[in-house]
Amino acid sequence: MRKGIKSPDEMTFLEHLEDLRKRIFYSLIAVITVVIPAWIFSKDIYNILARPVTQFLPENTKLAYTSLTAPFMLYIKVSFLAAIFLTSPFIFLQLWYFIAPGLFQKERKYVYPFVLFTTTFFILGASFGYFIAFPFACNFFLKMGSEFQPVITVDLYFSLAFRLLLGIALVFEMPTLIFFLSRMGIITPRWMIKNFKYAVLVIFITAAVITPSPDMVNQSILAVPMLGLYSLSILISYIAGKKREKKKKNSEDNLAG
Repeated sequence: MRKGIKSPDEMTFLEHLEDLRKRIFYSLIAVITVVIPAWIFSKDIYNILARPVTQFLPENTKLAYTSLTAPFMLYIKVSFLAAIFLTSPFIFLQLWYFIAPGLFQKERKYVYPFVLFTTTFFILGASFGYFIAFPFACNFFLKMGSEFQPVITVDLYFSLAFRLLLGIALVFEMPTLIFFLSRMGIITPRWMIKNFKYAVLVIFITAAVITPSPDMVNQSILAVPMLGLYSLSILISYIAGKKREKKKKNSEDNLAG
């Protein structure tokens, strides 16, 4: 057991809440600390984030703002978004420390794989959103309004970018989540296959919430990879479950011997 952490049976509800508050506080401190250097590069980061839409606009066209403080607030938000991704390994580590008391001693050794895989899939999800889903959505909307003069404000654009990139990044955590739930025996591949039709419904609802458009084309850009992730998660659950059963059988054989 990690030093300073009680077992779940020893911790009260208020102690769980206190531990959660502490993990959130540490994560916020890490994000705020990184926001300061990120602010220095905020204009460069903004230019990168604006690329999915500016590449489809006429040359030298810039995004607009309607209030005096909008650019300042934009750069602060951009810095916070960059800080979230840069500190994501530490944030996932704090998440692990929060759930660790509920795990068996042998399961706590997965801390480094957990942080590695959650961070990797988080970045992969954001990359998919940035390079594929978001540019496709921007191009779709601009073509729909090709008869009009686009006046895209920086605050509304960034709100859309934040929701899309962060939402897709979190969705890509599915395989990692399924792996650890399977190792704990909470989820089985048979259960996932049995509930596949409900998973499809949830996936399209999630895609509708994250994507900026209600049309099926844009939703499918996100829903299809999510279905692929769910299928991959079934395979991951099968492999993780097999390893769990093998270890359980070996333990029983050792006890019997």
